[in-house]
Amino acid sequence: MQCRICRNSTGNTPYTVREMMLGLKDAHRYFECARCGCLQIEDIPADMSRYYPPDYYSVSASPEAVGRNLGKALIRRLRDSYAAFGDGAAGRRLYSRFPNPALSLLARAGLSRRSRILDVGCGAGVLLHTLREAGAETTLGIDPYLAADIEYKNGLRIRKATIEVVEGQWELVMFHHSFEHLAEPRETLRQVKRLLAPGASCLLRLPLASSYAWRRYREHWVQLDAPRHFYLHSRESLRRLAEEAGFTIAEFVYDSTEFQFWGSEQYAKGIPLSSPASYAKSPTRSLFSPVDIAYFRRRARELNQEGQGDQAAFFLRRGSSPP
Repeated sequence: MQCRICRNSTGNTPYTVREMMLGLKDAHRYFECARCGCLQIEDIPADMSRYYPPDYYSVSASPEAVGRNLGKALIRRLRDSYAAFGDGAAGRRLYSRFPNPALSLLARAGLSRRSRILDVGCGAGVLLHTLREAGAETTLGIDPYLAADIEYKNGLRIRKATIEVVEGQWELVMFHHSFEHLAEPRETLRQVKRLLAPGASCLLRLPLASSYAWRRYREHWVQLDAPRHFYLHSRESLRRLAEEAGFTIAEFVYDSTEFQFWGSEQYAKGIPLSSPASYAKSPTRSLFSPVDIAYFRRRARELNQEGQGDQAAFFLRRGSSPP
């Protein structure tokens, strides 16, 4: 078992992990690198199609399914414009009451409405659609698991494609919980470097093995998501990979949620995410009370503050990390 990130083959720890999102429960072998801490699948399945069915959540949730109330649409647009681009007094007031953390995270990249934004592994493009509605002028999403290209009424285009076929220069290339699904992370970062405009950023939002949740739950950690997640990075393994590709980690923000607890607790008891007894499907029929969920939410915030959350957003820029 040689680590595909740092190439260490000594002292690596094996684990057997079952598919639990869909409830297939077939077993897959993973191992944790003793040197860089990357948790990775031992053998990538030859055919991944059964693990991405047509109703897989990221490709089946159309952003145009959101209600068409014009008043609410205007409120969302004002709020999201402030969150992403930092402008508008009305949007600022709305954001203070109804925050949108995913968009405010993007603001750290210094975006403007004219910024060219590429979303890799975007599914049906929900986040990009929101950005487009907020005023982003040049956007593109790509995802190889789509059934076909998508053209939205607001001008957003989502292509059934991989990053290798994309051209042009982009101010932000982002991966929102898609980087861990990729079999060739080195090649992907080389492609990102090809596409980034001078001074631009790459955003990686992904689960982290260097976390409390992994240490506590191990094979039952919900973000393992076998076998779809090929690599569960530690901060160290991601640093190594980024530097090898010529990037520095300029900034990172923990953004883990209560999902790390209720999802992992369910898996430990054999309850798939898709089960009628899952909190994701029916909170009132699940194992958890509102008090439990409130505790999980509070604990997630504490772990983020302690640098032990189970997911984070990393901003990569060209250059070497400081010693």
